[in-house]
Amino acid sequence: MKNIDHHDEHDSPQYGTTERAAAMSRSTWTSVAVNVCLSTAQIATGIFGKSQGLVADGIHSLSDLIADFVVLLAGHHSKKDADEDHPYGHQRFETGASLALGLILLVVGLGMLWSAFLKLQSPETVPKVHTLALWVAGFALVSKELLFRYMLAVAHRVKSSLLVANAWHARSDAASSLVVALGIIGNLAGYPILDPIAASIVGFMVAKMGWEFGWEALNDLMDRAADDEEVQAIRRTLQETPGVIGVHDVNTRKMGDMIVVDAHIEVDAEITVEEGHDIAVEARKRVMQHHRVLNLMTHIDPWKRPDLDHAIETS
Repeated sequence: MKNIDHHDEHDSPQYGTTERAAAMSRSTWTSVAVNVCLSTAQIATGIFGKSQGLVADGIHSLSDLIADFVVLLAGHHSKKDADEDHPYGHQRFETGASLALGLILLVVGLGMLWSAFLKLQSPETVPKVHTLALWVAGFALVSKELLFRYMLAVAHRVKSSLLVANAWHARSDAASSLVVALGIIGNLAGYPILDPIAASIVGFMVAKMGWEFGWEALNDLMDRAADDEEVQAIRRTLQETPGVIGVHDVNTRKMGDMIVVDAHIEVDAEITVEEGHDIAVEARKRVMQHHRVLNLMTHIDPWKRPDLDHAIETS
């Protein structure tokens, strides 16, 4: 029985393009501009208007700036071509950046929770908030929701999990601004304690999202497989390749937003090595054209007709 490992060079036509990097860069710089304006306005107004919740939300927006620069750095490095040290390319730089982003959010969230907890220990020291804080919180809410919708649309178009994470980070900002606005309204209505309560809720939201992003990225860095639906779709594409009789042992691992695949394909045992090689090349080409696959390693197994084996045994 002869087995052949095969991995001819073939570039995926749909993914890892300069257009993808440019779209990521544009959306992220838009987020940078929005967050610079918002964090400045929120922190300044929060201090002036004596709103801990608004200051916390401003710090949240400031953490977005760090996240945005993490995304820009990841986008720059992940588009580099494969080299001797990184034969599969640099796509996992995005995953590493997502892990860093998750840790940043977790630390920021815990810090906000601690600050709010200290305030809640002495509720009589919580001052009345200025009305201006409510207007700034409302403006931040609208701005972050619009930013979320824009960034998510770009993320889905270029198929970037890092941009999806950053977009949902913007949505968490919108939710936190809503909580802060409600806390300010409660404070103005005569319940001062609601402002630090709002700040603690924002801190919890940020910490929770940081944990989720970090955990997802950590699993991907540990060679987590693609979801079953995608694996089955790859299997079907292999099975439909002319000359492929059977497919088994399809294993996948995530490489950033791409997938690396190993698969065994069965071909007629009576054909030549060259013919088997050509079938493997075609199978790889089809998979990389129709799926977000970075590389496919095919292992060729010979297939014999069952009726022929039976005839040999009885002869």
